[in-house]
Amino acid sequence: MSQQDLTSDMLTRIRNAVRNHAEDVLCLDNRLNRGVAEVLKTEGYINDFDVEATGNKSSLRVKLKYGPHGEQIIRSIKRVSKPGCRVYATASDVPRPLQGLGTAIVSTSKGVMSGRQARAEHIGGEIVATVH
Repeated sequence: MSQQDLTSDMLTRIRNAVRNHAEDVLCLDNRLNRGVAEVLKTEGYINDFDVEATGNKSSLRVKLKYGPHGEQIIRSIKRVSKPGCRVYATASDVPRPLQGLGTAIVSTSKGVMSGRQARAEHIGGEIVATVH
């Protein structure tokens, strides 16, 4: 069975793994998913991620992060732009989830970056997801 939206699948796997307090989660690998994982890592939502080659396919192993008493760091992770309805924003219109406490993940012409970084570089693009 083929997957239609690999990024949405990745976000759902992370959301489910965080609710189950799993240490890590295995996701499908592509360039957009690697970019999303990189943004989550730099913004401090996950510990790390690795690319694992299994035969002729590769997978992304995301190591999840929790607080000192086991509380969830990722409280909400939502897909904004979907295959049926793409959402684009200019640099000044990039959303600020929770009035700046959350992070928007933006796919730009210079790669996948956080909303904060996109506003700093004055680049707009497709709003992939929001995390807080």
